[in-house]
Amino acid sequence: MADLALYYQELVSGKRTGFRDRLLLGALRLASYPYACLMGQRALAYRMGIFRSHRLPRPVIAVGNLTMGGTGKTPMVAHLAAQLIADGKRVVVLTRGYGGSAGKGPCLVSDGKAILVTPEVSGDEPSLLARKVPGLMVVVGSDRYRCGLFAMEKLQPDVFILDDGYQHLRLQRDLNLLLMDARNPLGNGRVIPAGFLREPRSAAKRADVVVYTRCAAAGEPNLFPGKPACWTTHSITGYHDVILGTRLGPAELQGKRIVAFSGIADPKAFFDLIETGGVSLTATISFADHASYGEEEIAAINRVRVTSRSTVLITTEKDAVKLAPFVSRLGTCLTADLAIRFYDESPLAASLEKILY
Repeated sequence: MADLALYYQELVSGKRTGFRDRLLLGALRLASYPYACLMGQRALAYRMGIFRSHRLPRPVIAVGNLTMGGTGKTPMVAHLAAQLIADGKRVVVLTRGYGGSAGKGPCLVSDGKAILVTPEVSGDEPSLLARKVPGLMVVVGSDRYRCGLFAMEKLQPDVFILDDGYQHLRLQRDLNLLLMDARNPLGNGRVIPAGFLREPRSAAKRADVVVYTRCAAAGEPNLFPGKPACWTTHSITGYHDVILGTRLGPAELQGKRIVAFSGIADPKAFFDLIETGGVSLTATISFADHASYGEEEIAAINRVRVTSRSTVLITTEKDAVKLAPFVSRLGTCLTADLAIRFYDESPLAASLEKILY
């Protein structure tokens, strides 16, 4: 699956130039036109009321993106939730739960006091959010409106965060946050299946605030002048030993042979972030996004660890929540603590002020 995903990325990025590759890419480009039209008509139908959308009785903040792949939604949701909880708000995250078995839901992952289901049921991201943000309540299900009504009855929230919700137009929102990876904000500029865009670029007009992630500097890029925007960067604040719970800094990993592995949408960004933070990697392993870990994956990790003569493994917090049954067989395994940092958060703060205070 990881090899197929890599091939697709290389194909639509123009890195595959063989005759058959060009034929396939041409077919994908033809298919992208009706898809773009369909997505545009879908959004129009919601705006005109042809498709019904629902409103919850509390403010809804949607966090999402136009492209496939990782733009840093999970760190953003965690940051936003922690900030709102610190302000005394009761926060519920509504999320689809990719990779889990919750189905339509509602499935209560966390009531803010305890985690109630396993990652196999909730999916990796909901489980991570529930663990990472104390006091956060998380409800999983494909029917986010139904999940929201369940939360209103059982959890009495002050505000909802709709995770990966930019295209979930069935649920109305009070604040629409569009995340864009500053390194490649629109991919190759084409929609699925010939590119990475879930919707045409014009869908960005629905955003109330654009949040650029992984920025080299404030103010760059700025694809939509006049629209409120924030620029952010990601950083690793430290590492945690999965078994011992101890915290380590980059200096304590100097001179060690280290393998990093992940099953996320953009593994290269994760590996680069580790090395940018001063930790050298001996080898890396990429699994498919939302990968489930079993005997085959654990064997592959240990095989690379042994052949590379490495003594330390590093993975993401998202992957770590699924490793509990196997972690004792991996030796020293660390999670990287990922945080998002704003160059200037005032545009987002002003928008939150309007809907919450």
